[in-house]
Amino acid sequence: MISVEEANLIVEKTIRDFGIQTVNLDDAIGRVLREDFFADRDFPPYDRVTMDGIAILSSSFKPEHIFKIEGVAAAGSPPMTLEKSSNCLEVMTGSILPNGCDAVIRYEDLEIENGAAKIILDAVKRGQNVHDKGEDRLKDSLVVKSGIQLSPAEIGVAATIGKAQIKVSRLPKSIIISTGDELVEVDQQPLPYQIRRSNVHRLLATLKKYKISADTQHLNDDLDEVTDKLRGILEQYEVVILSGGVSKGKFDYLPQALENLGVTKLFHKIKQRPGKPFWFGQATSGTLIFALPGNPVSSFMCTQIYFTNWLIQSIGLAAPQRPSGILQKTINFKPDLTYFAQVKISYNENGQILATPVEGHGSGDLANLVDADAFIRIPRGKDVFEAGEVFPLYFYR
Repeated sequence: MISVEEANLIVEKTIRDFGIQTVNLDDAIGRVLREDFFADRDFPPYDRVTMDGIAILSSSFKPEHIFKIEGVAAAGSPPMTLEKSSNCLEVMTGSILPNGCDAVIRYEDLEIENGAAKIILDAVKRGQNVHDKGEDRLKDSLVVKSGIQLSPAEIGVAATIGKAQIKVSRLPKSIIISTGDELVEVDQQPLPYQIRRSNVHRLLATLKKYKISADTQHLNDDLDEVTDKLRGILEQYEVVILSGGVSKGKFDYLPQALENLGVTKLFHKIKQRPGKPFWFGQATSGTLIFALPGNPVSSFMCTQIYFTNWLIQSIGLAAPQRPSGILQKTINFKPDLTYFAQVKISYNENGQILATPVEGHGSGDLANLVDADAFIRIPRGKDVFEAGEVFPLYFYR
């Protein structure tokens, strides 16, 4: 049995780059960008009118002067030219500033009557209500740097520069497998001695957060069946996540089946609670196997602490920075194990994170997860952890 620190180091050594793929613009949200975005022209590409109103030559402004309206410049129309400097052109938001003009006055600051406009301001300055060409970015300048997770903001930039297709990190081909004769499908009514397959759906939701659409399968508690089916699975997938069948029970066949298939065990069992039976290994093909305990809180915690950290870095993102929380209630914990306690998060007037323990009924109490927001990592080495002490947090909301 190894420490949490050792387990993290072993998992992190298997972080890999799964390469690059090209996706359509509308499929890129949430993916990790693997190319730089450069402006294909100036931003904005012309002197842009930012308010509906009139465009004038600012040096022509005098109080009480009446500007005759020569025409109307609409957004999307070719540029117009002011014929007489003492006149004006009506302009709409987004249109090109007409030639011969250098300022825009809002309709709210005008009195228009009989085809002429009077400005009801004491002064007008050059560039008023005009977004200058190239003011945001110049042509060929870097707009978005490779390596970020694409949000709607970057998708908008991509569309603006004409990127109909985008290079992103390729996602690993993944499968989630439940094990155990006691499990039935979600839409079935379980018998008194059965439960529904909740872990698979919780894991699916975790992967979908990172845009991975994983396959799923179920294995019964039979060594030959488990071994035979895993043989084909290890050849087809790059990441295999298993739930259940890794403890010391008579029907926990996964460790033996994986050994039979020549999978290298990198570790089995961690000095932690929950999730002590966690098994991790690598097949000769390079396929990684995350074999999680079957108890729902254990499975969920190991996913958050180990798997997501590995996945985030394998798709090209930086390792997450872990904030710390101030414990709001004393925790007594005697076993010589790292304890991941469930906590509810709040904040004090100084913006500090407060972590209040949410006591459940062990690693089978999946309902308790909905009452908490994060796990707080309580280290080994003592039995009593006082309110006011500060420990690392692993948010799952």
